[in-house]
Amino acid sequence: MKIQGKLFMWLSVFLLITAVVYGVWSKEAVGTTALFMAFGLAIMIGFYLGFTAQRVDAGAQDDKEADVADGSGELGFFSPHSWQPLGLGLGWALGFLGIAVGWWLLYFAVPLILISVLGWVFEYYRGENRTQ
Repeated sequence: MKIQGKLFMWLSVFLLITAVVYGVWSKEAVGTTALFMAFGLAIMIGFYLGFTAQRVDAGAQDDKEADVADGSGELGFFSPHSWQPLGLGLGWALGFLGIAVGWWLLYFAVPLILISVLGWVFEYYRGENRTQ
C-alpha cells in the first residue's frame, strides 16, 4: 500500500499545480473548483493509504523483488450472490433523476435506498447465510 499512497500524493501535487495554473490562465470558476476538489480527493486517498500501510504487513506490491505469485491468495470476503447493490444503484439513479425531473421521485427513491442499505448490512444475519 505504500506505493499506492505515494502515487496518490504525487497525483495530488500535480492536481494542485494544475488547478492553480488553470485558475490563473482561464479565470473560469467551475473547472478550477473541480480541479481543487480532485486535489482534495487525491490527498485524502493518499493519506488514507499511507496511514493504513503503517498498520498492515507489507504486500507483494511493496517488494521490488516480488513475483506475480507472491500476490496470490485470498484478499478478503466478497459476497457472491448479493442483489442489494443493484437495488442501491437503482435507488440512487432514481434519486438523481428525481433531482433533475421532479422532487416527487424522491418519495420512491429514499425507501428503495434505505431498504437496500439495510438489506446489505444485515444480509448475513438471516436465512441460509446466517452465521452461528
